[in-house]
Amino acid sequence: MNISTVERVAHPQTQTRTNDAMTSPAPRRLPLRVCMVTYSFYETDSRVMRYAESLVQRGDEVEVFVLGRQNAAKNEAICGVRIHRLQGRLFDEKSRFTYGWRIFLFLLRAFFAVSASDIRHKFDLVHVLSVPDLLVFSALVPRLRREPVILDIRDILPEFYASKFNASPESFGFKFLCLIEKLCARFANHVIVAGDEWQKRLLSRSVKAGQSTVILNVPDRSIFSRRSAPKNTAGNCLLLYHGTLNRHQGLEMAVMAFARIKDRVPEAKFHIYGDGPSKQELLALVDQHHMKNQVMVFERKPVREIAAVLETAQIGIVPKRKDDFGNEAFSTKILEFMAMGIPVIVSDTKVDQYYFDDSLVRFFRGESEEDLAASMLDLIEHPQKRMALAEHAAEFVASNDWASAKSEYFSLVDGLVEESNPSSN
Repeated sequence: MNISTVERVAHPQTQTRTNDAMTSPAPRRLPLRVCMVTYSFYETDSRVMRYAESLVQRGDEVEVFVLGRQNAAKNEAICGVRIHRLQGRLFDEKSRFTYGWRIFLFLLRAFFAVSASDIRHKFDLVHVLSVPDLLVFSALVPRLRREPVILDIRDILPEFYASKFNASPESFGFKFLCLIEKLCARFANHVIVAGDEWQKRLLSRSVKAGQSTVILNVPDRSIFSRRSAPKNTAGNCLLLYHGTLNRHQGLEMAVMAFARIKDRVPEAKFHIYGDGPSKQELLALVDQHHMKNQVMVFERKPVREIAAVLETAQIGIVPKRKDDFGNEAFSTKILEFMAMGIPVIVSDTKVDQYYFDDSLVRFFRGESEEDLAASMLDLIEHPQKRMALAEHAAEFVASNDWASAKSEYFSLVDGLVEESNPSSN
């Protein structure tokens, strides 16, 4: 497979990077029949939604096999995408066994569902989004039928496991997952990676050179765009976080930081939208510090609904921890806030300093509750600083959204299909 050099992020502070992307694909076959598998909820997963709906909009047929929330229809079509919900999920996994068992059940169900659908009507391509990487084996039957398979690694599993269960990189579990990662990457025809730092690590241990492409978690501006001007008053501010509630996201630290300043800015509020294993701990902290009137935790909302929620905020909070996982995990939340004209307070992780600088986001010292509190207070009290960040960020995100990344994804899909069946055109 040919490779080319691609400059993704158009910002002077960002160094040039190399993506292993296919060049000059042959004219594509229309329509393609594409399968997607992900251990997530379709309505709240902006990454899989972008891929699926973009393919449908250009005339392809897409089936997605996902998790389902309680009372959700088992099968339905959303914006032309055929959704198959295979099982539910509760975010209460406190043990490795519970977490692994639920994933194993989903893998079995996905394997049989994908195989049956492929046998009835052959897919042209299967796109599997981790975590976990093992889901790629749900495409075993299509792979044996010489259909191309993409493994999309948006979070690298060994580091995610270590962060979630406080495991050492020297542990058996971590090393075993590195082996699984390598097997899964070699099973797939191509690997999509959700960030440059992840790609460097994967190339060093699991992925062959020339078989990976970086596609960032960039926002779809047809969803994430403001409908009204932001309110820029001092003091009366809404701080907001949206996404998963895992330890590596640092939400406990953010709640404690807000507790430090709540009496100085009594009109300010902090709203959290999400679900995950840290939710009960967050609620306990809110209760312990008597902040029920200022800090509120809401259920996670579908992508199209959360965009309207973001428009009510004045400051976005992305307080990731600087462990091996959070330090290199690129967060789509930052760009979604930027697209909505909302200034963002961000932990000074390695990955975020790679893509952004002080003109785009307000950095605080990672793991420092005190510095996060100071950053919150400073932006709450100084609307002009918020406006300056939002203006610079708007220019940045204009060059780094899904509209610019979509053509690269299409080229990859079409090139893999043509490579697997060159006589089809």
